[in-house]
Amino acid sequence: MMTTRGNSNSLAPRLLLSMPQLNDPNFKQTVVLLCEHSEEAAFGLVLNRQTDTPASSVVSLTPPVEVDNGLQLWIGGPVEPERGWILMGDQRADAEAVRVCDGLYLSTSADLLRRLLVNRSQGRTRLLTGYAGWGAGQLDAELAASAWLIADVQLDLIFETQATQMWETAIRRLGAEPSMLQMGHGVH
Repeated sequence: MMTTRGNSNSLAPRLLLSMPQLNDPNFKQTVVLLCEHSEEAAFGLVLNRQTDTPASSVVSLTPPVEVDNGLQLWIGGPVEPERGWILMGDQRADAEAVRVCDGLYLSTSADLLRRLLVNRSQGRTRLLTGYAGWGAGQLDAELAASAWLIADVQLDLIFETQATQMWETAIRRLGAEPSMLQMGHGVH
């Protein structure tokens, strides 16, 4: 993962809310957690693309996990869909994790993944595959074209709002009416 520490131009960590101007079906009505942002690149995770797929059915660990504890798989973005991320709302003392912001941590630990798949209680935890990535200047150009709205990270939105309602809820919290957002009429 990249680092933005010391980069005063970084927007991360923030939430990106897609606008109709963004003509990419991977990001239609998405809420993206922007984890890293620099002049060279940006990295984020789509937060509102829940699947019906049990995580245990797609994760391959050795030895394999034989139980399904109900942990669902989420689509974190179109880049490297074979790559997994564990997003947590609390720091686990025994987990290798990077702090995204207060109350939000990201891990790729296989040991943590195994524990999450075997144990029943996941709390504020998401298992995501893939990520959203932008090359040098790409996200800045999309922002200049009003393709995204920027919001502060809100833990209750991430972990307590249904995936199908997250985008609308986030837009309303900014004071906009989602049905009024039309192509070419972005909010600035």
